[in-house]
Amino acid sequence: MLNKTIAVRVKYGMKRLRSILRGILDIVTKNPLVSLTMAAAALLRLHRIGDFATFLSDQGRDAIIIKRIVTFIHWPAIGPPSSVGQIYLGPFYYYLMAPFLALFKLNPVGLAYGSAFLSLAGLITGYLIVKKFIDQNTAHLFLILAAFSQVNIQAARFSWNPNPLAIFSFITLFFLFQFIKSNRPIFAFLFGFFFGCSFQLHHLSALMAFTFLPFLIYQLFDSRDKLKIISRWLVALLGFVLISSPLIIFDIRHGFLNSRNLFKLLTQNDVASHSNLISKITQTVNYFFNFGLAVNISQTLTTIIFVLIIISLLLVVRMRKVNAFLAIHWINFIFYLVLFSFVNGPRYPHYFGPVYFSFFLILAYVLSQITYRLMVCLFLAGYIFINLVSLFSKPPAYQIQHAQKVANFLAEKIGNRPFNIATWPVELTEDNYLYFLELKGLMPADRTKIEITQQLFVLCNQQPCRVLESPSWNISMFGPAKIDRIWTIDNVTIYKLIHAR
Repeated sequence: MLNKTIAVRVKYGMKRLRSILRGILDIVTKNPLVSLTMAAAALLRLHRIGDFATFLSDQGRDAIIIKRIVTFIHWPAIGPPSSVGQIYLGPFYYYLMAPFLALFKLNPVGLAYGSAFLSLAGLITGYLIVKKFIDQNTAHLFLILAAFSQVNIQAARFSWNPNPLAIFSFITLFFLFQFIKSNRPIFAFLFGFFFGCSFQLHHLSALMAFTFLPFLIYQLFDSRDKLKIISRWLVALLGFVLISSPLIIFDIRHGFLNSRNLFKLLTQNDVASHSNLISKITQTVNYFFNFGLAVNISQTLTTIIFVLIIISLLLVVRMRKVNAFLAIHWINFIFYLVLFSFVNGPRYPHYFGPVYFSFFLILAYVLSQITYRLMVCLFLAGYIFINLVSLFSKPPAYQIQHAQKVANFLAEKIGNRPFNIATWPVELTEDNYLYFLELKGLMPADRTKIEITQQLFVLCNQQPCRVLESPSWNISMFGPAKIDRIWTIDNVTIYKLIHAR
């Protein structure tokens, strides 16, 4: 009887598997362009991902925290600090990536695969949304632009909290569109929820709030039942608060540290702010197009393109021919770049995460309106070629393998005894090595508590190595010391210091 039951279940399972495979085959045969594009996107993101993946201090720190989540040692209520402004993010990214580290049995390459998976899931999700709410041609072009974008491919090949921001920002705007169109509470809640997720990935996504504001104002003026509109937006706020509650609690407990620092970052003036507004906008726009198209374009040309995008939006709005979903992305793109121009500091590719997919959607829509298909094909061919050349112009750095090799060597020298660790120069960070040491059960003394052991290991990759009488507090805190041993492994010089008698 038991064997018969097992046989029936196996037969049912095989039938279901064949049905799923037939369904997949049907999708592939009916959508060859989508299938080929997704296959190319997967290859570009997964090919030798472990060799190319960035694994420096931020990735090592995150891997340690995520490992402690997976092993139930510690569940953090706060995320990483930002690179500027000392603004803490929420812990959402850590929990998002934890299943991938667990799946790969704590091998940090699993986090890189997780980023690739999220990127591919974001591509197909974006394609399906654009296909449904705009049209199929725009969806195909959007998929090609996003799939072959080197800035998005790079973000998909290693683990870092800003990397999925383009995807989550796109989903946020999708639920904003659904909320505005239907005014249903569930879409309001999901809109706020995904905005909270985006904000925890990078604080600059806060600028997206100015994209939402015109729609709130429009609804209030257009609707007779203003109380209902306000209640729906409060539901959206509830979604944001729910996913952001650890961050909000942290902010309240620390005297609104995050809020004050974020406000300071967005408003504080410095030397950069003395340039006129037009100049700041054109510089920011130029940075974006250079990152987004993977080609150096003159500031004049990018300014002209940006002005044309603004004029196009104004014209289609005036003619009332604009697709609402497209209009949201148009507004998001323009507002974000203009507002970001007021923020002082450098312009890195990941700072533009909230508008990459908006830009690809606008560009895809424009290309879909061109009747000369040869022109569109030539543009796409050039775009793909330039992005692939930019992508493969750098050799693999083998950073995960390097960190593991140095850590394995260092573990032997530590010898299961308490130890301090430091680096020189201070830019040479240690968390990527500490991850592999912690896998072996070796954790350094807590320098924040001024814990001093009998041995200090200083990792150095830049001569001269100032390990004695060092200006680095991480080294000098050890006290008067002398060099006991010196080793070199994989271009890293390791100094073992002991206390001077």
